[in-house]
Amino acid sequence: MTALTVPARPGEEASLRPVPWRRMAWVTWRQHRLALTGVAVFLGGLAVILWRTGLGLHQAYAAAAACRPVTSPGCDQLQTRFTDMDVFLANGYVLQAVPALIGAFAGAPVLARELETGTFRYAWTQSFGRGRWALATLVPLAVAVTAAAGALTVLLSWYYEPYLTASNRFLTGESPLANFFVLRGVAFAAWTLTAFAVGTVAGMLTRRVVPAIAATLVGYAGLAFATGLYLRPHYLAPLLRRNLFNPAPSAWVTSQWWTKGGLTVGQSTMNPLMNRMFYQLMPVVHASAAQGSDVKDQKGQTNLDILRYLTQHGYAQWTRYQPASRFWPFQWIEAGWLLALSVLLIAATVWLVRRRAA
Repeated sequence: MTALTVPARPGEEASLRPVPWRRMAWVTWRQHRLALTGVAVFLGGLAVILWRTGLGLHQAYAAAAACRPVTSPGCDQLQTRFTDMDVFLANGYVLQAVPALIGAFAGAPVLARELETGTFRYAWTQSFGRGRWALATLVPLAVAVTAAAGALTVLLSWYYEPYLTASNRFLTGESPLANFFVLRGVAFAAWTLTAFAVGTVAGMLTRRVVPAIAATLVGYAGLAFATGLYLRPHYLAPLLRRNLFNPAPSAWVTSQWWTKGGLTVGQSTMNPLMNRMFYQLMPVVHASAAQGSDVKDQKGQTNLDILRYLTQHGYAQWTRYQPASRFWPFQWIEAGWLLALSVLLIAATVWLVRRRAA
């Protein structure tokens, strides 16, 4: 029986002289330097793309915002150029997958590869101890990927700044609470740490690299969707307003409904009514006699006239929303529970390592 196959006895850890933490950190670096280098190259390449694209985006926004008069055809063309400039990254969905990829390809293989190849048996004979070995492996890697994600989020905040500028009125409205929320502030680093923690516990449970990667992607996606749909809108009690026809473009409107006489009126009833009134109140505008911006302004005014007319006839529109001023409270709330969840997942992983028989 060799050192690679000899089983570690449960009481053996206590009799071994512990290796200093500094040496254990050096071993962790030596073992996982390729994974850390891969994360650095991945995030560095992404940073270069964001920087080059962001420079053009900021220039296009500055030109559109400075153009006068705003309703002129030239300004309308500049506004269209800005809004259509980077559709691929502008919606943020592609970049929201970055934490999941880091968790799947940097977090999941950390323990899964050791367990799959059997090299963990050799590590447990080197006076590390199971718990110390797991902590020395997971904690430095978690800190490293979180710090790298925190550095990238500064660039992400700069990149999306034109879309979220308060004076930007030629977009349909971008709420910092609803759009790009996980890509700004402290949430992006917190989600990256959580993805890494999910990957480590998945690797410990599956003990195989490929299943651990798949489990990490599925688990992270489920957590992200549940947070966006059910948790985040309720971090703080939303504000409720009656007949708030022009909410701030930066507000996050979570729901709207109509009532009449204290009873809720369904959208199946309101939509045909509002469409019929729109065509009755909207004057016929010939394309040769008006500019596109004038038509948009006229449509907006007509919509307001319809809403006012409905309120005068007993209808009431209710709006539940989160104001943009709650952006940072929401960021800290989400980062706080994600940090707690990550600590619990890493602690559970260490516990599983200590309980696992060789």
